[in-house]
Amino acid sequence: MNQPYPVRGSSPYQEWFNSLDTQAAVKVTVAKSRLELGNTSNVKWLDGIGEYKIDWGPGYRIYLAQDGKQLIVLFGGGTKKNQQSDINRAKELYQEYKRRKKEISKEQATDNDNRDKR
Repeated sequence: MNQPYPVRGSSPYQEWFNSLDTQAAVKVTVAKSRLELGNTSNVKWLDGIGEYKIDWGPGYRIYLAQDGKQLIVLFGGGTKKNQQSDINRAKELYQEYKRRKKEISKEQATDNDNRDKR
């Protein structure tokens, strides 16, 4: 049975999304829904990070990574001007995601070992 990973820390994507005005939030929600449906045709991949560009406003972007068959939304950003720093931030967040996932797996294995000993 798959169990969701507990949320620990902040959600940079959610913080960014909450800062958007209503029109931008609608555009981003539509783009994220397309990603959730498996439509990744507009995603450009570079060094394990995907960039979904929304052709509206300042050119908002959603940054993501892939973990097996699962897409992980990492971060949202905007404008070509900040693109490289946004990509670097997404890479950092993906490394943090992998580190936390590894820690959680270790914790779950320890919990399972303790249950087995009872």
